[in-house]
Order: sequence, then C-alpha cells, then structure tokens
Amino acid sequence: MAHHTIFLLSFALVFLASIASAAVVEHTLNVGNLTVRRLCGEQVITAVNGSFPGPTIRIHEGDQLVVHVHNRSPYNLTIHWHGVFQLLSGWADGPAYITQCPIIPGNSYTYKFNVTGQEGTLWWHAHVSVLRATVHGALIIRPRRGRSYPFPKPYKEVPILLGEYWRSSIMDIENLAIANGGAPNISDAYTINGQPGDLYPCSSNKTFKLNVVQGKTYLLRIINAALNNQLFFKIARHRFTVVGIDATYTEPYDTDVIVVAPGQTTDILFTANQANGDYYMAANAYSSAPNVPFANGTTTGIIHYEGSTSSSAPLMPVLPAFDDTITAHKFFSNLTSLTTGPHWLPCPVKVDNQMFVTVGLGLADCGANATCSSTFPPYRFAASMNNVSFEFPSRLSLLEAFHSGVGGIYTEDFPDRPPIQFNYTDTRLSSNIPLMLTKKGTRVKKVKYNSTVEMVLQNTALLSIENHPMHLHGFDFYVLAQGFGNFNRTRDSPKYNLRNPQERNTIAVPVGGWAVIRFRANNPGVWFMHCHLDVHLPWGLATAFAVENGPTPSTTLPPPPTDLPRC
Repeated sequence: MAHHTIFLLSFALVFLASIASAAVVEHTLNVGNLTVRRLCGEQVITAVNGSFPGPTIRIHEGDQLVVHVHNRSPYNLTIHWHGVFQLLSGWADGPAYITQCPIIPGNSYTYKFNVTGQEGTLWWHAHVSVLRATVHGALIIRPRRGRSYPFPKPYKEVPILLGEYWRSSIMDIENLAIANGGAPNISDAYTINGQPGDLYPCSSNKTFKLNVVQGKTYLLRIINAALNNQLFFKIARHRFTVVGIDATYTEPYDTDVIVVAPGQTTDILFTANQANGDYYMAANAYSSAPNVPFANGTTTGIIHYEGSTSSSAPLMPVLPAFDDTITAHKFFSNLTSLTTGPHWLPCPVKVDNQMFVTVGLGLADCGANATCSSTFPPYRFAASMNNVSFEFPSRLSLLEAFHSGVGGIYTEDFPDRPPIQFNYTDTRLSSNIPLMLTKKGTRVKKVKYNSTVEMVLQNTALLSIENHPMHLHGFDFYVLAQGFGNFNRTRDSPKYNLRNPQERNTIAVPVGGWAVIRFRANNPGVWFMHCHLDVHLPWGLATAFAVENGPTPSTTLPPPPTDLPRC
C-alpha cells in the first residue's frame, strides 16, 4: 500500500511539474503586400508582418501555440505548421482543402495547438498555391523548461532560411504555367534569410552577416524554404556536426557539406575555430533531373569573426557540382537517430499496411483548356502516385468530410500498388505515352488507428528522372533504407535499419531510386502526403491518409472549431 501511495504521489508531482513547465505562446501574423528591393529592382510580394522571411516563432516543447492570422493580402490563404504532429488538433494543420478551407482576403483565423514530443527546428508557411515562396518563417522548439539539449549548449542559435526570389509576381508565374500546361519559370536568385548575397547584382549591401566570437560554438538551424530546389550548403574552411533533422535528434554526424531538400530542416553545430577574418556561407542547387532548367546561381552570407580588421574579400567554399548525386546520397543516407534522445521511440517491427507507391511525372488531358500546350500535345504535364493524379476538393475539406461522414468528396480506394508493373527507372521508357497517362481523382488511403504503415516510394523515369522530396503531415516516419534503381524486396529488405533509423517528415527519394519509410498511424484525422516541389503539387503529386479514430475519447478527433473557415 505504501509503495502504491508513493507511486501515485510521484506521478502527481511529475504531472503537475509538466503543467507548470508549459506556457501559452501567442503571436499575430499580419499577411499583406510588401514592396521589396532586390536584384536592382522593386517587386510587390506577399509577406508577413512587413518582413521577408516572416517572424521566427520560438516555443518550448509542451507549450500551446496560439497564432492569430489576419489575411490582408489579395489571395486566399492558410498557414501550415510544417512538421508539427498536431496530435488530436488536425483542424489546425493548415493545408487548404485538406484540413480547412482558405482564409479569404479581409478575414482572420486563429490557430491553436499544443506542441508535444518534438524538439528542434520546424517552420511555418502558406499552404495555398505558391504563396509559401515569401510567406514563411522559422518555428523553433526548444526543450521543455528545466531540460537541456542532448549536446553541449551552443553560444548562440541562428535560423538560416534558404529560399528563392523572383523578379516577377510568383502568382502570375504559376497562373501562366497552369494555363499553358507547362512548368513555371525558374527563380532569379537563391537567398539566405531573404537576401541573395554578394554574387548577385545590387545585393552586397544587404548580404546576411553573422558575427562570431573565436572559439565559440554556434547552432545553425537551417531550413530549405525554396519552392523547387534542393540546396547544398557549406561554410569556407569550417566543418559541421549535424545534431538534428526535421525536429528529431540525430547521432552526431561530422561533415563539411549538407544538402537540404525543400521542406527539410537540419540543425548543425559549428565552431568558430579559424583565423580571424571573413568566410562565406554559401548555397547552390542540387539539381538531379538531366536537361531540366534550374537556377544555377549561388547565394551567400558572411561569417565575420569579431575583432577582425581584414579588408580582404571573404573566403569562398568549394561547393559540389549541381549534379553531385554521390555527395547528396552520402549525406542523406548516413544520418541516424539518437536513440538516447528524449522523444525516441523504437521503430515498430510488425507492419499492418504494406504499400508500394510509384512517384513521378506523367501527362493528363488538356480538357477544355484551349491554351494548353506542351511537348506532348494534346496533353499537359501531370504528376501522380500509383498513377493517381491528386485532385483537390473545392466545396468541403477532406477532414470535414471525414469527420462528418459526408460522401462525394473523396473515395477511400487509393491503391497499394501501381496499376502496371514495368521497369520504373528505365530512361528508355521516359517518352512512353501509354505509361505516362494519369487518372485524376481524390483518392485516399484509409488506415486503422495505431496501425503501422510501410511505404516503398519508388521514383520513375517517366518524362525525367528526378529526386522527389515527399512530405507527410501529422507524423514523423522512420527511413529504413534508400537506394538506386528498382526496389527489390528480396535484395533490399535485409538492408533495413530497424535499430536507429533516422526520423523525418520529409524524405528526398533518390533520383532514379527508392526509399522505404514506416510510421505508426496514431493520430486520427486526414493527413496530406505530397511532393514539396511546388511545381509538382498542382500537377497532382499527392495523396492523403484517413486515420480512423481510436477506441477512447483521448484517441478521437474532436469536432472542428466553430470559426473554422468554410468553403
């Protein structure tokens, strides 16, 4: 009896301490037009609180985040909290027509959700059209109050947002691409914290600069907020220790270069251990698709050692070639989880739902669009998963239809296998029109609560081979293995890392290759999965998971907020 009383008392003290350590963190995001000057000219962009990038939101694990969004822009808008689990708060996830309808111009909405079981770097961004090009910011989750990092505390923490910039209206660029059935124009510059850097015209007076103290260690929280490009990142004469990805801790990984796909984050420690002076941090494209145009520029920031009086130009790192798949794959495939970290859970062994999903480009009928043109008339470019090209609903969000049992919005028949088996990565089939033709549909995969899903994501060579960053809302997943060519279960399943696989919310599926991911569906709701190259999302490279409610009220999705935006 005494032992039982002591246990209950201890549990109560821990519970009360966890409540006491949590806080309500409140922010306001005013979204509207902003005139910025970049690349020798002015451009009106959509921005938040008058800045590009938008404000950094800092919270502690366990906090509740309350964000008031006022849409003063001329466009429909939602905000997605990229990588946040949204446990039982799927209504706040943010993707338009998936969990809510957009906030129309002149209206407001307040997002409220708890952030638990996650620490590290995430980000927030618009989730309507291509607005996230300029509507985004960092979301930093520090350890719960009273707890520490699983690595020595850095001297300073610095968000580094990698992005893209266009001299023209990004919305006009997308609308033109949709109208003519082709790809959008490439960007005019890459950026570090909103600035192109010294190597672009009319940019050196605003280049991002980080002042460092010799001998001190800094935590750089790197976010790839670019629309369509993976990016290599280096600092001249400095090495990094990777300690986190996508708000999960990793085993320390030493490197002098990282690669970050759109949607991904990487936390790195670097020590200012070089001679006093100036050193460039720099990022350029990793472009894996052959003969596909991309922005072939380099964005820079400056690491300046305090006390340095050098007038020499900053030292430039030697960046990988744009098509250096070997370096990219080495980085992506060598990361592992820190199993002694505060939120680590072992990878589930038993699999309930096994899926093999092809990911790639294709063609779709132009339909009634008389202006549609491409290299394959009368077709327009499309993209698909298992030959299903995702079509967004328009009169009700998927989550509202799921919660209320409304029919006619989606079907629960997303296939577990592609309709045709072929040599998926054979480039000789890249122009095979019968294989490229896709079917439009709003088809989702329904899974039981707490079941385990394993997906083989298999890239195809249709139209082009390419590395595809695939993002899953509502969950982190374990990356069990990745490789090139066609996945072969007999050959490749023995390679699975079930001991300390890296956890991510966004996986860069290797060019001409595959990746195997696994997750436990312990979060009821509808969760979007899509390519985080914005050129491919409107083409249909997406699907969704409908996760059933669990057996108890604490595992059941609550009703929607009364003020949730409606279509």
